[in-house]
Amino acid sequence: MSVAAVKTDFLRIEDVVKDFGGGAVAVNHVSLEIAKGEIFALLGSSGCGKSTLLRMLAGFETPTSGRIVLDGQDLAGLPPYERPINMMFQSYALFPHLTVWDNIAFGLRRDGMARDAIAERVGQMLKLVQLDKYAKRKPHQLSGGQQQRVALARSLAKRPQLLLLDEPLGALDKKLREETQIELVNIIEEVGVTCVMVTHDQEEAMTMASRIAIMSEGRVLQVAPPAEVYETPTSRFVADFIGNVNLMDGTLAEDEPAHCVIDCGDLRHHVGHGITGSIGMKVAVALRPEKIQLATEPPPPGSALPGCNQVQGRIRNLSYFGSFTVYHLELPGGRMLKVSQHNAERHRQQALGWGDAAWAHWTPDAQVVLTQ
Repeated sequence: MSVAAVKTDFLRIEDVVKDFGGGAVAVNHVSLEIAKGEIFALLGSSGCGKSTLLRMLAGFETPTSGRIVLDGQDLAGLPPYERPINMMFQSYALFPHLTVWDNIAFGLRRDGMARDAIAERVGQMLKLVQLDKYAKRKPHQLSGGQQQRVALARSLAKRPQLLLLDEPLGALDKKLREETQIELVNIIEEVGVTCVMVTHDQEEAMTMASRIAIMSEGRVLQVAPPAEVYETPTSRFVADFIGNVNLMDGTLAEDEPAHCVIDCGDLRHHVGHGITGSIGMKVAVALRPEKIQLATEPPPPGSALPGCNQVQGRIRNLSYFGSFTVYHLELPGGRMLKVSQHNAERHRQQALGWGDAAWAHWTPDAQVVLTQ
């Protein structure tokens, strides 16, 4: 998903703080720049400040300090109804007594738009979300996914400069949520509106957003495209929060420009780059389960890459998920190593089971060394 090359600071959040008093700082000196046309996700667990930040963008909360600037306009003092912003709530907030057509037209009528112009705009929105045939239905006659599209059409009908999505797919079941993610992105990109979404669902953020801001305790810990957040997290929290990971504390034993060695007690990680640290300093190693290979025998001499990491253990648990299997490998020192193996074959030869001895090995570029 590409980020617009122009107006990279279309939305500027400048050192924003929201302090509710009594030590409750919900948003703590957050600064972000969001490009025009970008789908940007605020991702974090409950209470991290993401929803408070979204409400400040909408005008439902006032920053204690800092500025929010949209396309060069400082939004300070502007009430929600005067901001060129629309917000779609998790509950959709559709009027149950109105038809789909009237739900979409509601905001346009409030703005005093001419009747013919309203009819044309509502028709465009119905076509955009592929609900032309459902214009006369009431919300209770629609599926959850259809209601979600009506709410989106209503939010886009007024052609806002900024669209805010609060847990946009949270009310849908897992399968429908997965089907709707791409559909929603396609509609937003077709319109070309800039979008900021709040979610606690990692998969939703990774699928829909061009960039993600990971939040914790009111602060932004990392801002990057989804692949970068996953593959190169900058802190223990981000590594542990996004996806599954083996997170191991250790100390720096060797550090050269081309490699380093991290001593984690029952295993030593050979990493294919240096970190410019001091010997003995405390670090952590993040190793994703899918980066590890599992076999009944160790790699034959000469077949592994130089400095390949390998360790023997015993399988204490395994979970079959269809397309992949997750193994819990107990190492000699008692540490559990989580390994994810893709099930490419219907009937694997020499399949590993509970209690079997197995060798895990991974390349020097599989790990990420974290210093914070």
